[in-house]
Amino acid sequence: MLSVIIPTFNEEKYLPYLLGSLKQQTFKDFEVIVADNNSIDATRLIALKSGAKVVAGGMPANGRNNGAKFAQGEWLLFLDADVILPPDFLEKAIKEIKTQDFEVASCLVKPLSDRKIDKLLHSTVNWYMGATQRFFPHAPGFCIFVKKEIHQAIGGFNEKIKLAEDHDYVLRASKIANFGFLQNVRIPVSVRRLDKDGRLNISAKYLAAEAHLVLLGPIYSNIFNYKFGYPSKK
Repeated sequence: MLSVIIPTFNEEKYLPYLLGSLKQQTFKDFEVIVADNNSIDATRLIALKSGAKVVAGGMPANGRNNGAKFAQGEWLLFLDADVILPPDFLEKAIKEIKTQDFEVASCLVKPLSDRKIDKLLHSTVNWYMGATQRFFPHAPGFCIFVKKEIHQAIGGFNEKIKLAEDHDYVLRASKIANFGFLQNVRIPVSVRRLDKDGRLNISAKYLAAEAHLVLLGPIYSNIFNYKFGYPSKK
């Protein structure tokens, strides 16, 4: 069984699309857990109506960890609320994970956008994650498959880290488990943060964050002013 864990904060606009795509999956042996950070919009109601289990959340690392505490599955899948899964995503992913004997896995990304700049930016990210996979693993927090026993063995996500806690997670996991990128699936992800904060600004912020990771290690202060979620319009 697979436990899909989604941290949320005011995601009434995007969450229905993800939950809808989960209902359309050809692979059916999974549960959905929404770890909500006290949303003031309809996020929790939407999740409950869809049949998801709703638990307390927080910042992404905290939400993922708390969701994992309630997970019944042998495997965990961490997603963000603004991704949409193709109908055969889980089926193909699980099959490849078993074939490759992965214990931790992620997938390359593609933008939910037709803009050339967005495709270029995401292609660059994909290239970089592939190039550093063996010696400095990265993985987007919106797509991480992991055996529950591995998650527990490394103590889950480090809740003290303010940015790139997902990269720290797979780096630690890869030291005790077989990690790799899936080749048969890619995950479509929203470009809303690029639209909101600007492509140049986000690119510069991520480059600076990566330099910090390489030279100084995990980011424990919010020096990059990275915010989780989006304010409700209500």
